[in-house]
Amino acid sequence: MKKKIGVALSGCGVYDGSEIHEAVLTLLAIDQNGAEAICMAPDISLDEIDHLTGKSTGTKRNVLCESARIARGKIKDISDVKAADLDAIIFPGGFGAAKNLCDFVSKGPGATIQPDVARLLREMAAAKKPIGAICIAPALLAVTLGKEYEPHLTVGSDTGTVAAINATGSSHVTCSVKDIVVDKKNKIVTTPAYMLAEQISETAEGINNTVRALLELM
Repeated sequence: MKKKIGVALSGCGVYDGSEIHEAVLTLLAIDQNGAEAICMAPDISLDEIDHLTGKSTGTKRNVLCESARIARGKIKDISDVKAADLDAIIFPGGFGAAKNLCDFVSKGPGATIQPDVARLLREMAAAKKPIGAICIAPALLAVTLGKEYEPHLTVGSDTGTVAAINATGSSHVTCSVKDIVVDKKNKIVTTPAYMLAEQISETAEGINNTVRALLELM
């Protein structure tokens, strides 16, 4: 039976949701490594950003509906997903991970986490099931699990983000774009992706390494 890896999405688009390259590369890596992706997102509505101008449109988009675009309609409300349903979980990056799934973008280490996301993450950590995070998404892990688990993780090398992550009780590890940081104690795997990447191929390599590491930790 294929291992089931949850893919927690946060919308559709780098500025207000999941980074699409990272999300699709994650789904591809899961399939190529013989596992099954279970896509999910919270059913909440948040601000829309025009990806041509980078400015707010003044309207809102539903995170679950937008994430369904990436998942080709095959997606679950994260409130319906439990750790028992999964063998691992992974969070692609994009500002949605730090703006929709939590408010790290505005509040840093004092961020609050979307309740269903926090519940599932804590369930996975308590069950000692592997957790992966890409690009800025490790910040979500840091604010959710930092005080209790003190995880080691990476967002690459951005100094401001590094300081905020360390302030949560987590420990940041500087990492090159194609590499990963594996916290074996907590079964957490992270990679910088577009926090550092200049080419999609660099992002792909780091994500593939992350998925393989998650499978090895099962």
